[in-house]
Amino acid sequence: MAEREPTFASPDEERAYLEQVKAELDAAQTKEEVIAVWKRHYLKIGHRKLGRLLLGRPIEELIRSRR
Repeated sequence: MAEREPTFASPDEERAYLEQVKAELDAAQTKEEVIAVWKRHYLKIGHRKLGRLLLGRPIEELIRSRR
């Protein structure tokens, strides 16, 4: 099986993207808004990271888990 290509060029790029997604999730006030954020970012970072961001897990923990 071929190894998956990384989505981000560096951990700093991933951190910046995750911070943006977290800000969007934090700003969402309705179920529909959360769903819209989810749909925008699901294919890039996956359901696990999105779910963990939604539950309030720290971004550092998400980046650490990829290594």
